[in-house]
Amino acid sequence: MTTLLNDKFGTLKTNVKGYVVLPDDPRYDEVREIWNAMIDRRPAVIVQCAEASDIAVAIAWARENGVEISIRGAGHNIAGNAVCDNGIMIDLSTMKNVRIDAPKKRAYVEPGATLSDFDSSAQVHGLATPVGINSTTGIAGLTIGGGFGWLTRKYGLTIDNLISAEVITADGNKIRTSENENPDLFWAIRGGGGNFGVVTEFEFQLHPVGPEILAGLIVFPFSQAKQVLTQYRNFVESAPKELNVWVVLRKAPPLPFLPESVHGKEVIILPVFYVGDIAEGEKLIEPLRSFGDAYGEHIGTQPYIEWQQAFDPLLIKGARNYWKSHNFTELRDGALDVLVEFAGKLPSQACEIFIGCIAGASNCVSADATAYRHRDAKFVLNVHGRWDEAAHDVMCIAWAREFFRASAPYASAGTYVNFMTEEEGDRVVAAYGANYERLVQIKKRYDPENIFHLNQNIKP
Repeated sequence: MTTLLNDKFGTLKTNVKGYVVLPDDPRYDEVREIWNAMIDRRPAVIVQCAEASDIAVAIAWARENGVEISIRGAGHNIAGNAVCDNGIMIDLSTMKNVRIDAPKKRAYVEPGATLSDFDSSAQVHGLATPVGINSTTGIAGLTIGGGFGWLTRKYGLTIDNLISAEVITADGNKIRTSENENPDLFWAIRGGGGNFGVVTEFEFQLHPVGPEILAGLIVFPFSQAKQVLTQYRNFVESAPKELNVWVVLRKAPPLPFLPESVHGKEVIILPVFYVGDIAEGEKLIEPLRSFGDAYGEHIGTQPYIEWQQAFDPLLIKGARNYWKSHNFTELRDGALDVLVEFAGKLPSQACEIFIGCIAGASNCVSADATAYRHRDAKFVLNVHGRWDEAAHDVMCIAWAREFFRASAPYASAGTYVNFMTEEEGDRVVAAYGANYERLVQIKKRYDPENIFHLNQNIKP
């Protein structure tokens, strides 16, 4: 394929304002590398876009030459769809501009920006919107799949705070979409993934947040996991939306506030986040300390930006990753038993199970208001398989799959598309439920040839 296209790369280089990276470029391996080390693909050409017009040029070139297209934002997606073999990777990671209109509480964000880029720009003005919990995640992939994090209980999903977007469609046209402009496309990109075009700018609603918030961790012995989980379930039912508490079951990292004897042992961790009056937050979190006999805790006021980066050391680029995910409307006793069982046989130091609480504002949106449908979900569970050596692939993947099957009877409908692996195409219809057929019709309108198919694909 590369040999056949060599004569045509010159045309591509002439027409884009960014960089065209070929396999003989010294930077090629660095540019094609993405977050999940299990994905190792070699595009015939990579276009590092400088502006939106480069995207249209790259799409047109790919269609003219009949090559596959992959779209890279930050390259963080678990499925690895950012990179393809023998096709063109349209790389948006150099388009990172974030513009804040503080009086209007609006952010205008290019698709290559990471959550760190977004958060740091907005926090200059004491503003934020709900995004994920790992600052190296890309805003584009996070948003078009739904997006949730610490602020979701109070302010909804990321897509619930999307005001408008500019999109380049399969025919190369750039169009604006919002509730009033091309509303069908706006509906589809809020959860429908990259099936309908390439977003070149997001406009978000911002909210007053921080800059100081109350956050931290409480770490309990794994032997107390069932009692902690049971009390957690009861606690979050009545907790105010300003307070969010998640659960992580894993082997203890070498946190400085934990005794060295605990490092590497199975533990249950409660990450705690409160946005509001600090004194009030301290009162609200006090009951958490009585859930068991904690090994230690580290909770206090800190800049929102620092908390958004707190989990980055556990999620650095270059490890092998395999995930499975379920939604839950409730955490039944059987589900808690399965959690404890599989957290007791973690196959690697970095494997973990987390429960993200999203109950609150996102439940107040109707199921058909956006492509993301599962507005009854109160918890998202991620079985996060993570390890370093290819020799451990079979063991770690088997653990994740076995846990996924064992917990399925207690889960609610659907799944979160951003946590779906490459092999889970058979779950796409379930991921969208009754919204799927409407998505198919919109796909037929905006991408009838399915050129944007390296995603959790909605076939036209």
